[in-house]
Amino acid sequence: MSVRALVVLTTGAALLIAGCSSAVGGSAAPASSSSPTPPSTAASSAPPSTSTQPATSSSAGTTQATSGGSEKSTAGAITRYEAFLHAVGKEDLATACEIAGPAAKKAEDEGWGPCEQTFPITFQMISAQQKAALRGATVDSGRVTETSSTKVEIPATAIRASVKFSDSDIGDATMAYRGGQWFVIDD
Repeated sequence: MSVRALVVLTTGAALLIAGCSSAVGGSAAPASSSSPTPPSTAASSAPPSTSTQPATSSSAGTTQATSGGSEKSTAGAITRYEAFLHAVGKEDLATACEIAGPAAKKAEDEGWGPCEQTFPITFQMISAQQKAALRGATVDSGRVTETSSTKVEIPATAIRASVKFSDSDIGDATMAYRGGQWFVIDD
């Protein structure tokens, strides 16, 4: 699966991550198609959220974006992507869907369904050992490419974890700065 599949990690990584293409039951799901067949998933009781705006919390009259990475720099993009990887490792659906919002929305528009329904498929595709490794994963900034002041490319080879991840496991990620926050996008 690929970060686009994941996020790879989703429709995942059809979503993973998102525009995402994934493998379910040993068969590959298309990243996009003129008439995609959405994966079958159980209905979620939570309302779908495909907003590309960062979630916020208010404290002492101030509002802060969740999951770090609000700094408009390559370091900010890396921080946000690491938060995404950790969320995937913890099966933290809310955080994973929030950070992969734009990619998830694109996948939904292509017929894959809302992130909250499709991303759990990604979680099932990741082994317990890989999830544990993702919870502590970091990104090697030396392998990251800033393609513009608002776009950063993070190859799978930049992920540092106790388990080695290949492009076919996670895939490369594109982070875009939108509305004061970094998001995984499907470019």
